[in-house]
Amino acid sequence: MKFLTVWLCLMALIRPGVSEESQYFGIQVIDENGRGVPLVELTTVNEIVGVTDNAGWMAFDEPGMMGRDVCWTVSGPGVERSKDGFGYASFRAIAEAGKTVKLEVKTSNVATRVGRLTGTGLYRDSELLGLDHPPLETGAVRVSGQDSVQAVLYQKQIFWLWGDTSTIEYPLGNFHTTCAWSPREIDAERGIIFDYLTDSSDPKKLRKMLPSNEPGAIWMFGLMGLTDADGNERMFSGFSRQQGLVPADEKGVAEFDRKMGVFRKISDVSKDEKWRYPHGHAVRAKTRDGDHFYFTSPFASVRVRADVSAIADPQQYEMLWFDQDHETWKWQREHGVTDQRKEAELLRNARMKPEQARYQLRDASSGKLIILHGASIQWNEWRKKFIMIAVQSGEKDDPSALGEVWYAESDAPDGPWLRAVKVASHPAYTFYNPVHHGFLNSEGGKVIFFEGTYTNQFSGNPRKTMRYDYNQLQYRLDLSDSRLRILHEMP
Repeated sequence: MKFLTVWLCLMALIRPGVSEESQYFGIQVIDENGRGVPLVELTTVNEIVGVTDNAGWMAFDEPGMMGRDVCWTVSGPGVERSKDGFGYASFRAIAEAGKTVKLEVKTSNVATRVGRLTGTGLYRDSELLGLDHPPLETGAVRVSGQDSVQAVLYQKQIFWLWGDTSTIEYPLGNFHTTCAWSPREIDAERGIIFDYLTDSSDPKKLRKMLPSNEPGAIWMFGLMGLTDADGNERMFSGFSRQQGLVPADEKGVAEFDRKMGVFRKISDVSKDEKWRYPHGHAVRAKTRDGDHFYFTSPFASVRVRADVSAIADPQQYEMLWFDQDHETWKWQREHGVTDQRKEAELLRNARMKPEQARYQLRDASSGKLIILHGASIQWNEWRKKFIMIAVQSGEKDDPSALGEVWYAESDAPDGPWLRAVKVASHPAYTFYNPVHHGFLNSEGGKVIFFEGTYTNQFSGNPRKTMRYDYNQLQYRLDLSDSRLRILHEMP
């Protein structure tokens, strides 16, 4: 997919609402529908970079430039503009304090970027310009970066869980999992107020959600909420303790202790175990085989019964595996995964029939095979399908290594997953561990929201986007968009 595929039109319009006594000159980047576009970089000739906030605003106050005709170039994922005869995609405006201009762009992504969910200064430039904005930042803790989110409905609220978290006081803010609450009823397009769980002895410190005296970070995945046989709401997660991107020192299953407000380990799993524990993103589904939690990694090829005793027992987990001797797929507890690459090998060697393939996900337009890295699967009531939001494991010629986001549909959580449409691109950047939160759906599921970790890690790009890097970036996707229709029309 092209890096930036949009045309650009500048309209220099004075807007009411900004005091003429303001020291700032305001630029709002808006799309074709008049909506502010976050994460757009505006760069002067001498490399002074501003990044639009969640409302699309950038506040400018640079000594030596105010009152002068200033040239900016425009860049950002999913934003394109035409270039002049010298190859510059730029616009000019007089940077007058107390004045504003609109910069109208046409976006190329199918999904609409809503903005950043975590970190400080979500509406920084709007605030500097004196404009109204949602009051999202609350509490004593100032989070500057958060990795890989999980969330479930629990106790009539939304319970959020993140991995490594940095704070404004120190990069290593909390590497033992961070959690927060938010109200059940929220407007996802205006952002989310997170009530972070803090240390009981120091409310300015984030709570370590799985206490341990052992070295290493603690990462939690496969978060599940369910009601047990006695009618009690309970919450479980898999976890690993590890010292960086190396094999884990410890793995297991943990349960949330509601009284203590932390997770407690309830069972150990071999540190060499690849799949017999909660991991990825969990989705609950009732099929002919019963009521199960499925775990995406990236496909829903592992499951366990939605039962407390089964979740805690590694021997109760099942893997979807292709039995070559009987030429059939089956859920079993002995063999490892038949993944995309293994399936492709079976097809090449005629050990599997083409109509038996479950993971040969291809671009619905070009037919190119898409190798996935991470994904989230949810049932969608509007489409009456299970839908997938996934990030591609990019190849050399792709715009990014881990930044291309795809949408796919299937009749069952375990597939088959055969065709997809790209809905967002992050050229030369990363957007990993994507997750679609079904509880945020609107209009009966016609509009969905998904987020992922936006970072330069693994991208090969040494430059970080200020304020946005290593934070959760959210998108809105309208499933009635005509560009998704190709999936509906295919058999």
